[in-house]
Amino acid sequence: MSCPIVNFPGLSKTRVNHAGNNVRIEKPTSEDLQIIEEWRAAHRAVLNTFQASLRNRTKNKNIVVAQRHKRRNTIFNKLLRLPKMDLARMDDVAGCRLIFTSIDELTKFRNSFHKARFRHQRKNDVEKYNYITRPKPTGYRGIHDVYSYDVNSTHGSMYKGLLVEIQYRTLVQHAWATAVEVIGFITESQPKFQQGDTRYGTCMALASEILARAHEGLKGPYPELENSDLLRQFNDLDNELHLVRTLTGLNIVEAQTTENRNSILIFKTDGELEVRSFREATDALKALFKLEQDFPELDIVLVKADSKEEIRVAFKNYFSDAKDFIRMLTDAQTKLQNISVL
Repeated sequence: MSCPIVNFPGLSKTRVNHAGNNVRIEKPTSEDLQIIEEWRAAHRAVLNTFQASLRNRTKNKNIVVAQRHKRRNTIFNKLLRLPKMDLARMDDVAGCRLIFTSIDELTKFRNSFHKARFRHQRKNDVEKYNYITRPKPTGYRGIHDVYSYDVNSTHGSMYKGLLVEIQYRTLVQHAWATAVEVIGFITESQPKFQQGDTRYGTCMALASEILARAHEGLKGPYPELENSDLLRQFNDLDNELHLVRTLTGLNIVEAQTTENRNSILIFKTDGELEVRSFREATDALKALFKLEQDFPELDIVLVKADSKEEIRVAFKNYFSDAKDFIRMLTDAQTKLQNISVL
């Protein structure tokens, strides 16, 4: 008797969604968890395909390219936050991030990539996830595209329909997003998800407006505010939270990432960061799943980039490094203050 051919990781989309629903009601079986891990691991092939294409297109250009595999705990948290989302259509389990020096460069590259000749299909309209022209209330700015994987090969057929998200950010937008991540690590609030002390979220949204105006000539989530009011409201909140002072005082973790390019970052409960590096992506993925199983209470993430320098640039939030945000914010405040005085 021959075994049935499995055409979708985790047996089927229906089975993956069922497992996700059980996680949502906090009653997953061991089989559910195994199904989710199989489905999640399959996204590695999607990541490898897209990052290779992106690196080829950004070769000899001043564009940072990195990829990340969404953490299991983050997937579970998203299921809890979004009760109507089916797990099989979660579109950011596999993610590639590109960081540009300017919005013009970002727009030029994205327009070119949209004309690429491949079978993968972009699922969204061009403007659907444009958070530069329509910033999120949190202050997040950037652009996302979602692609459905499709290749004409026997090996790749089982991955058909898996989704990958491509994030486009400028250095300014990335510095802000980095600082938001850091705040999530060092406080009990999560302004990224509008959770916890709302003052942190408001403060960072105001900071986003300051950065957008001063460095990119654009508006953020508070377009109606005059420069003087914008600066005053930010400073009032910062005086309560001491946010800038806290971020400035952070010590950058001097983690020894290596040229092996596949690095697992393990955040200990005492604040220590452990880095484990692997030459092969498959070995890193196996180690990631084992660590997540053995230490469910820890924050563990697998990152990959072309070099240790790119890892630090693209994933600096995991090293508690917010110095770019502080530098850009300080410069932006000065610029807007000078404009207000004129």
